[in-house]
This record gives sequence, structure tokens and C-alpha cells, in this order.
Amino acid sequence: MPDLIKNSLQLQAMQAFFYSYRAFTAKPDEMLARRGLSRVHHRILFFIARNPGLSVSQLLGALGVTKQALNTPLRQLTEMHLIRSEAADSDKRKRLLELTAEGNRLEKALRREQDLLLQRAFNEAGEEAVKGWLAVNQAIAHPRQHD
Repeated sequence: MPDLIKNSLQLQAMQAFFYSYRAFTAKPDEMLARRGLSRVHHRILFFIARNPGLSVSQLLGALGVTKQALNTPLRQLTEMHLIRSEAADSDKRKRLLELTAEGNRLEKALRREQDLLLQRAFNEAGEEAVKGWLAVNQAIAHPRQHD
């Protein structure tokens, strides 16, 4: 395995990561901006869509943000009728989140743009490259602790 610190491969990977993330978020960011929303709103919609009935505390954990950071965008999405928040049957203090029909349509439209981009890239790169890319992204997202 090459020593990434001592050569340009790591810098190339960083540059590619920045440019690909910009391309990955460009169209959804544009669609969100037309509604007065931003990337944080997209992240909230994405996680709620994957986990209907997600509690606010679970969403905080998934996003890795504070309650204060989540409060305003969550309220905005609720006021725009893109998500709904209901008390849990077991504990009325616990708020459960789900997308409304309009929120579901928006989330699917945002994801559709990213699905198309990924599918094009996956087709071009091939299955082995995609497996490697997934492994690298998973290692970045969930680093193992070294003794």
C-alpha cells in the first residue's frame, strides 16, 4: 500500500472529494434555495425519510449537532408543512418526526438528482471502483480507534 502522506495521492483524493461533494450538492442546494432552505434542511429531510418516526434526540445524534442548531431549521420545516412532529404514545415529551406528503415529494426530488449523478459515476467507474469508494467513505465516517 502506498504511503499516502509522502506522495500526492492523498492530496489528489482530497481535491477530488471536495469537487465531487460540490457537484453532489449543487443541484439540491439550488432547489432548496428556491424555497429559502439550505443544506441543513436537506440533511434533516434525508434522515427523517430514511427513518420515519425518528425522535428528535435520535435526529440530533444522526446529524451530530446541538439542540440549538437543530431548533430553527426543524421549526421552519414544520411551519412549511414538510415535516410533522407528534408526541410519542409512550412518552408525551418525546417528539417523533415524519415527512408530510409534500416533504416526501421534496426529499425524493432532491435525492433523484443525486441518484442520477451517482448512477452515472458508478457506471463509468465500474463495480470494483464503487466497492473501493464505499470502503473508503465508510472508513472515513467510522474510523477505528488505533491502540
